[in-house]
Amino acid sequence: MRASVTVRVPASTSNLGAGFDCVGVAVGRWLRLSARRAGSGAQGAGPVTLERTGTLAALDEPTEQDWLYRGFAAACRRAGQPVPPGLVLAAESEIPVARGLGSSAAAAVAGAVAATALLGLALDAHALAALATELEGHPDNVAPAVFGGATLVVGGPDGAIVTPLVVHPSLAFVFAVPDFTVETKHARAVLPATLPHAQAVRAAAKSAALVQGLAHGDPRLLAAALDDVLHVPFRRALVRGYDEVTDAARRAGAHGATLSGSGPTLLALAPAVRAAAVGAAMVRAWRDCGVSAAAFHTDRPAGGYETD
Repeated sequence: MRASVTVRVPASTSNLGAGFDCVGVAVGRWLRLSARRAGSGAQGAGPVTLERTGTLAALDEPTEQDWLYRGFAAACRRAGQPVPPGLVLAAESEIPVARGLGSSAAAAVAGAVAATALLGLALDAHALAALATELEGHPDNVAPAVFGGATLVVGGPDGAIVTPLVVHPSLAFVFAVPDFTVETKHARAVLPATLPHAQAVRAAAKSAALVQGLAHGDPRLLAAALDDVLHVPFRRALVRGYDEVTDAARRAGAHGATLSGSGPTLLALAPAVRAAAVGAAMVRAWRDCGVSAAAFHTDRPAGGYETD
């Protein structure tokens, strides 16, 4: 067992329109978690201590319900070990919470990775992704947090198949983050239990267009893929200004725009040379709707988790 360990896990955007619950991209906003044992007495040490700063500072969930601790404890259970007494978890994050940028997945992965590194657990990246997915309920944010880059996750007979996706170098990911939140459980509650077959066929075609459009930077395919029919039509009402902001992104030169995850952050895919202009247009459109927002963009997906 090491005395302490520090891990770094990226944010992520998921779905990208038609890639619902299976496509995700690592984003260069980071959560940093340090884990250590307090003192030297194994049995005399106190309970788990959790320190949260940065975007996590406003959270007040009990330790046992926090994604950081849940990830750590899940890794311990998977390896057949107890959570060590006197554990101190200190986290600092720059990932906005409940904004559709994978904050819960990043925290769950960070906790699991910290446990593995601190205690020397025999869990590889695929095992870590599997247990974090069990906690989250879906793999789209977990996979890029673990493996980095853009990822596609498909269920197979022996478990999840995670494969990297190619992102054309001409593309940029533009994010407009508003000053309100949307809880994932609320966004899932508005989804219908079933869809007409014809709509499912359109959704399948659009998901294929997303993969091909990302790889080749094809404007028509990306426009089709970002115009989702599977989940966005039911969630857009949760995001005030959705139509105005996505329209502004397209007018400023984006190939298309959609929800980042379940929102409320909106994501545009644009030529890299137009990224700043697209972000500024999205912020202005939201301001015209009475919403304060901030924009940032990245030309390439981030890498996966790192340990010291």
